[in-house]
Amino acid sequence: EAYRVIRTNLIFSAPGAKGRLVLFGSANPGEGKTTTVANLAASLAQNGARVLAVDADLRRPTLHRHFGVDHTPGLTDVVVGRAKAAEVVRATPIAGLSVLPCGYIPPNPAELLGSDALRETLHSLRKKYDWVLVDAPPILAMADTPVLCPFVDGLVLVVWSESSSRPALRRALDQVERVGGKLSG
Repeated sequence: EAYRVIRTNLIFSAPGAKGRLVLFGSANPGEGKTTTVANLAASLAQNGARVLAVDADLRRPTLHRHFGVDHTPGLTDVVVGRAKAAEVVRATPIAGLSVLPCGYIPPNPAELLGSDALRETLHSLRKKYDWVLVDAPPILAMADTPVLCPFVDGLVLVVWSESSSRPALRRALDQVERVGGKLSG
């Protein structure tokens, strides 16, 4: 039910909008952002939307496990030109829901995530789906998530209740705001 509430809030945050590109992050590892992406993607698809869940956590990818697919080939293969998105996006058993796993783990994740090729990839994907949900690494652990903020419509910050400290959340939000990121929820 909690995922349905998030789904409803996202839908009403931009009524009538198509091709929404939403980033999901957390201040620290283990707060549930990947589980949130997987369940919210399923909830949106079950509501009739065409949804793509993208694993942009190029250091510790786990989104593929939620859907029972291999992590390679995937996003990194598309960004470096080894594959086309249509070749590596995988259907799931849930109608309307596809997943783009991370692909091979690169030696330079932040540079790859900040590249023009990734920006173009995400913007071409948004034309094919109603929702593109991007799973990103924890904000305080790496520089990767703030690099992605300018490419998306907004960031949903996943917080582990009674575990995340206010100072950690404030630092994470400060990093997002410094790059012009928009907090969606």
